[in-house]
Amino acid sequence: MTTSQTADVVIAGAGFAGLALGAALARAGLDVAICDPALAKGAGRDPRASALVPGSRHLLATLGAWEAMAPEAQPVARMEISDARLAEVLRPVLLTFDGGEDAVAHIVPNAVIRAALLATAEQAGARFVPTVVSGSECSGARARAVLADGSEIAASLLVAAEGAASPLRSRAKIKMQGWRYDQAALVTTVKLERPHDGVAIQHFLEGGPFALLPLPGGRASVVWSERRLEAQRIDTLDDAAFIAALQERAGFRFGDLKLDGPRGMRPLELRIASSFIGERLALIGDAAHVVHPLAGQGMNIGFRDVAALAECITDAARLGGDIGAKDVLTRYERWRRFDTAAMLMAMDGLLKLFTLPGSAARLVRDAGMGAFDRLPGVKGAVMKAAAGLSGDVPRLLKGESL
Repeated sequence: MTTSQTADVVIAGAGFAGLALGAALARAGLDVAICDPALAKGAGRDPRASALVPGSRHLLATLGAWEAMAPEAQPVARMEISDARLAEVLRPVLLTFDGGEDAVAHIVPNAVIRAALLATAEQAGARFVPTVVSGSECSGARARAVLADGSEIAASLLVAAEGAASPLRSRAKIKMQGWRYDQAALVTTVKLERPHDGVAIQHFLEGGPFALLPLPGGRASVVWSERRLEAQRIDTLDDAAFIAALQERAGFRFGDLKLDGPRGMRPLELRIASSFIGERLALIGDAAHVVHPLAGQGMNIGFRDVAALAECITDAARLGGDIGAKDVLTRYERWRRFDTAAMLMAMDGLLKLFTLPGSAARLVRDAGMGAFDRLPGVKGAVMKAAAGLSGDVPRLLKGESL
């Protein structure tokens, strides 16, 4: 016998975007079910940290999650960018981004972000269903999420937040467009001998961008992009050899480095869904788009999805409308897909620009960065866009309640 439940919204996936959306909607008074087998497990060891820009920080503070993250968050006072070759000891800074009175971003370990969002979603009243959404059907004014245990949840709207391999997106026959880079990212955390003073560095090297992002306690998060085969080789090195290779890329700026967490590696790609919506279905986070980590925008773009979709849903609910209706979902897609595509293309163009070989290409790049660095108005506009605070900004990103 099939057990049936009801909800206003069923969210498949308890990642960062899914939990944030669940918290936002539950706080607004909607009945939300978040489905993910990972909810029954303890948090795994995640070697990554994320750069949360001001818009994301406003969203998290409004939801009530930032207070728990703040003690583990490192403000980035300045970001320094260089275009260098691995053999070069001196790597002149060609471009800087200063936060002024505010931070450029805050670097927070992913495990800390997840724990805070879990607690926030639960406190807001979202239901946790520790199983996978194995099927779905739509008919008329309702959608049905079929769970792996045979039970069902009827809802006005389903949200795919299960990541890049989203089964809900696949079942809706929404294709992902894009490509895989011949690169992989090596990630870990290191302890620094010298203080970082809140400075984040990014060296554009032959194999890809190498970033050291400051963390509290004299530590830094490493996001190290390399050509795929070289990344695989480095990943097999013992810790001493790995640190030696890492130190060479860091430029010895922070003295001796010591591993302070697990190591990880993942392939890099650019993907965007052909549509962010289906029948009574919305895609958010990595289910809708995947971006190269060179600008640290992946999680922030996902939180922009959350803010926009939550506003579309709650506006419709407040007017007594159907929250899964086509016009509500179309508003969300128009709000988010063009902006996301523009951001992904900008990141891809920047990556390709910095991987062009030859001294002539480097000369043009460096001259361009130097000129850009001397244009405060342009830099300010770029920083505002990266912060998620340009254009039609959703209320949550401005720190306003729904």
